[in-house]
Amino acid sequence: MMEKMKKTLVLVLFLLIASPMVFAQANQDCSIKYNLFKGDYKAKKYDAAFDNWMWCMDNCPSLSINIYKYGIKIAEYKLKNANEADKKTAADLVMRVFNQRLKYYPTKNKARVYNDIATFKASQGNSDTEVYSWLEKAFKEDPTALSGKNMYRYFDIVLSKNKDTNPQLVFDTYDQVAEGVDKKFSEYSKKINAINAKDSTQLNSKDIRHKKIYQQILTVLAQVEGGLDAKLASISTCENLIPLNKKYFEEKKNDKVWLKRAVSRMYSKECTDDPFYDTLVEQFVAADPSPQASVFYAGILMKKGQSTKAMDYFKQAIDQETDPYKKAQDLLRVAQILSKKGRKGEARSNCYKALKYAPTMGNAYLLISGLYASSANACGTDVVSKRMVYVAALNMARKAKSVDPSIGSKANKYIRAYSKNLPTKKDLFVAGVKPGSTHRIGCWIQETVRVPNK
Repeated sequence: MMEKMKKTLVLVLFLLIASPMVFAQANQDCSIKYNLFKGDYKAKKYDAAFDNWMWCMDNCPSLSINIYKYGIKIAEYKLKNANEADKKTAADLVMRVFNQRLKYYPTKNKARVYNDIATFKASQGNSDTEVYSWLEKAFKEDPTALSGKNMYRYFDIVLSKNKDTNPQLVFDTYDQVAEGVDKKFSEYSKKINAINAKDSTQLNSKDIRHKKIYQQILTVLAQVEGGLDAKLASISTCENLIPLNKKYFEEKKNDKVWLKRAVSRMYSKECTDDPFYDTLVEQFVAADPSPQASVFYAGILMKKGQSTKAMDYFKQAIDQETDPYKKAQDLLRVAQILSKKGRKGEARSNCYKALKYAPTMGNAYLLISGLYASSANACGTDVVSKRMVYVAALNMARKAKSVDPSIGSKANKYIRAYSKNLPTKKDLFVAGVKPGSTHRIGCWIQETVRVPNK
């Protein structure tokens, strides 16, 4: 009996001594394999990286999140280059990377992983139901994690399923998606503004590359925004919005998020003449005395002819806002309200104030462009002087496109329209005006422009 106990004790002692050595060896093997696959990955030798990467996937799945960040590209490379017989196995490997990452790193960008799975499922021809299930998970986790294309895809599915039976859900989803787009737009605009603020002679290749990438992202977001609005256009009419908002008003009148969205929708769809819009805004101010609420309320005061009080509210709203991009948005909204009241000089002034906080806000230049074009007859006394106002409008539209390529498609419409209204050679000859000379536009515009050579 004693002999048996001795053997057992010896075995236990051996295991106690050997186990750390085994674990140490395993950790060492993991590190070696990890560094080998990472080196091949960074050299873009995905085939060479594969075996060591798979060893890490199998034996040390929690060693580093890079096993999945790098691994997904290796798996996608294998899928792209697989023959028809191996496609299914390669696709399963891609999903294994996603699932294993969610298992071992569940708190690291979960929404982004869900978004990527949805993109992958769509690329593999899976059903809308399957794709939607992953998009919904991503959306509930963090709406801003969806790619621009997936934001559009998600809303499109929600719209198709609910536009006739649950329009409020459609509007709520639109608002959440639009807010996600706006948040992304703000984030990348700030990054571009930071690069633009640097001395142009000090920009390095990384700055230039990043600026190009950020600008491409903004362009996609602008396209998504336009696509969302186009999709919603059929049901987001005043005839639909007003009764729907009235229906939920008593239930939601203390819900500042709902009020903000309801007011914003009615404002953007120009339903502001309806008395219920005033009711919504006043309730919004009571529930959430925020800078944005103050801007909307000032618009009501302006509509009622209380201009002095309205301007006080405008100023108060701008002074309260601390975020530069939101301040610029509020100033642009002030400019839009003033432009509708025919206060063009003040509208332009607020556009320029907005541009101080967000230099790449092309829509501010487009608003000025439209204000100029609408003043052609009032600010000109003959054919040439009237048409020269369109030169100023054209310059602003081109400036908008220059600072904010993401609105290029929209700016091009202005550019094409105003280009058709420039003075012709015949106009200039008859008036005795020399092409290339300068021309001073009077009226409220007070700008000097160059006479076009065409």
